[in-house]
Amino acid sequence: MILRKLLLGALVASSLGGMAAPAMADVDVYLNYGPPPLRVERVPAPRTGYVWVPGYWDWRGRNYVWIVGKWERDRPGYYYQSHRWIERDGRWYRERGGWRNQRDRDRDGIPDRYDSRPRDHDNDGVPDRYDSHPNNPRRN
Repeated sequence: MILRKLLLGALVASSLGGMAAPAMADVDVYLNYGPPPLRVERVPAPRTGYVWVPGYWDWRGRNYVWIVGKWERDRPGYYYQSHRWIERDGRWYRERGGWRNQRDRDRDGIPDRYDSRPRDHDNDGVPDRYDSHPNNPRRN
């Protein structure tokens, strides 16, 4: 009887181990109204080996929440892109901040030496080889 219970328990435990756990993903957020104006933060004195990351508005389910600025340890060969909200077609999209590779000139997340896509340095949607002004300074 005890052997039967142990065998049944082992069978249940092994079947649970085969079940897939739900994946955690960073979901893009878009809203029909923009965030409040940025708050003015007092930036502390510079610290050697650190980069100041400014505060930003984050969306937490039902409303915006201010996330205060902080120091991040500097990463040689990278730059820090701040969190920001971008308006496109009347909707507001959150663009997460983080460390970006300095060798990624078109800022698509792939270092240039591994990027097989045509270069588009001004991000206007036209590859540089077909663009008459590939580094247009007025392009946002």
